[in-house]
Amino acid sequence: MIHLNWHDRATVKRVKCVHTDANKYIVNRVLTAGKEYEVKNETEEFYFLIDNTGKVGGYYKEYFENA
Repeated sequence: MIHLNWHDRATVKRVKCVHTDANKYIVNRVLTAGKEYEVKNETEEFYFLIDNTGKVGGYYKEYFENA
């Protein structure tokens, strides 16, 4: 039930969005290239972070680099 308190969790690390060119999904509405985001949780394939909407979303790691 980690998703119930993501906003209150400590930030794991910060990442910088390097592009929003997604093949399958539209991410340019919720991510901005060049902006840094706070990672709240991480898996092998995804970062879970607070996006431009103010909500936590899961995004492929290919959109980011370590800040």
